[in-house]
Amino acid sequence: DSLLQERALLVAIMNLAKFSEMFDKKKTFRPKKKFQPGTMKYSLHKQAQASLNSGINLRQVVKLPKGEDFNDWLAVHVVDFFNRINLIYGTVCEQCSKESCPTMSGGSKFEYLWQDGIKYKKPVHLPAPQYISLLMDWVETQINDEQLFPVTTDIPFPKSFQPQCKKILTRLYRVFVHVYVHHFDRIMSIGAEPHVNTCYKHFYYFVTEFDLINEKEFAPLQEMTRKICTDIIAPPTPTEPHKPLFPPDSGGQSSKK
Repeated sequence: DSLLQERALLVAIMNLAKFSEMFDKKKTFRPKKKFQPGTMKYSLHKQAQASLNSGINLRQVVKLPKGEDFNDWLAVHVVDFFNRINLIYGTVCEQCSKESCPTMSGGSKFEYLWQDGIKYKKPVHLPAPQYISLLMDWVETQINDEQLFPVTTDIPFPKSFQPQCKKILTRLYRVFVHVYVHHFDRIMSIGAEPHVNTCYKHFYYFVTEFDLINEKEFAPLQEMTRKICTDIIAPPTPTEPHKPLFPPDSGGQSSKK
């Protein structure tokens, strides 16, 4: 088993390198968040990276490893998804302007309104690049807050951690929606479609495994999701049951035109 795990990790590292090479790092929207080597989160981060291997059943990979703390598993995935979505959006951001994308939308039926409770106390209409820039700033602030995302095991996760992660993941999903609906031609032109699809599948399987995003958020990409998220659910293995984690998200409201 240990030999197989080592091989899977080696393949995952190689695949991560290939994934990153598909994108221009100078266009990465924000600096990459990293975990310190030798910590539990670093170890879990490396384990989570194995999901980039397209030969692994992604539905199985997202399941909580036996004996691991769910909050740690959630934290490393939130950070990993933030880093990957930064790479993806950084590739299309030159084609995403206030002229080409005057609203943060996912097609004609879905528009996302920005609200942060500080500068934007009420939901407001914004051009897509401004919305995404504010979103990434907001997420970066959350994951760099060591009271919310503790870096050592002696600092407990706060009660607000899981609800805040749900909000982060919900908003990051909206970047996927915008990129797929409005900028996927750019992704295809650089040959990155398989890599982005794998990232999307990993994200989708993770958030649905733990009920982290309200079902209505998936509506804009429902048809595409049905076509590409076809991994067969593996037989269940004995694990501790999960309780429902959150109430519906109220931040960063979406509206249907």
